[in-house]
Amino acid sequence: MDTFDELRVAVSDLFRDEEIGPHHVSLELLNDFQKDVSDFLKGSNRELDPSEVKISVEQGSFAIRAFGLLAATTLWSDVNTLQSAQTLGGVDSKRAAVILRWQEYAKSNPHRRYAVKDVKGNDLFVIDAHSTYKINEEVWVHVEKYLSGKIVDMGGKIKANVHLELESGATMKISSTQDLLAEVEQNRLYKKALLYVAGEENLATGEVRNLSLLNFSDITPRFDEEEFNRMVEAGTEAWSDVTDASEWLENLRGNRA
Repeated sequence: MDTFDELRVAVSDLFRDEEIGPHHVSLELLNDFQKDVSDFLKGSNRELDPSEVKISVEQGSFAIRAFGLLAATTLWSDVNTLQSAQTLGGVDSKRAAVILRWQEYAKSNPHRRYAVKDVKGNDLFVIDAHSTYKINEEVWVHVEKYLSGKIVDMGGKIKANVHLELESGATMKISSTQDLLAEVEQNRLYKKALLYVAGEENLATGEVRNLSLLNFSDITPRFDEEEFNRMVEAGTEAWSDVTDASEWLENLRGNRA
C-alpha cells in the first residue's frame, strides 16, 4: 500500500483505572475522538469525503486506521509540518483547532496521549502533556454557531442589532437587518433566546467577533393547535372503517381467537 494512502490516529488514556481499547472506552471519549479524527482528516477545505474513507478500529490503545487518503495533499503537507515544528501558523485552521484541543486535553490529564502514525505504525508526531504547539500569529476562522442567553435590547433606526446577555454576564452585540427583526412574531425582549449566528472565532483564544444574526431558534418546542387538529382529522378519516380498534390491532398482530 502507498505510504501516503493511510494514517493511524491513536489515543491513550485510562478509563476506570484500566487502559482504554476497542472494548473498554468511555462513550464521551469515543464520540469526541471520532469527530476529531474526521475533522483532522478532511480539514476546512473538505478535500476528503468522510463517507468515502474506509477505517478500522484497532488496539493502540484506541486507534482509528484510515485508508484512501492519497488525494489529500494538504493533509500530508500539514502532517509534515506537524512533524518538523510545533507551530500551527501554516496548518489548516480546522486541523490546528483539533491539535490545540488535543493538547489542552493532554495537559489536563497526564494519562492522555495522542499519536498520528504512518502505515508501518511509527509515530509521525505525538501530543501529550509536554507538547507546545501554538499559533504564532492570530488566526481567525469563519464559524456558524448557536448562542444562548437573554435578549436585553434589539432594533435600531439605522443599524439593526441584538444585544444578548450570556449566562456568564457578558453582553454580546450581534448585527442583524431590519427585515429579519421585522419578521419576529413574538416579543423576545428580556426573554431567554437561542440565536444562530455567523462570525469569526480566534483559534487560539476562542474569542468571537463580527457576529451577525442568521436566525432565531426556539429553545422549547411550541404546540401548534391548528396543525394538531389537522393531523387528528386526517387520522380519523383514514381509519374511519375500523369499528373495533382492539380487534383490528389483534388481527394486525396475527392473533386469532
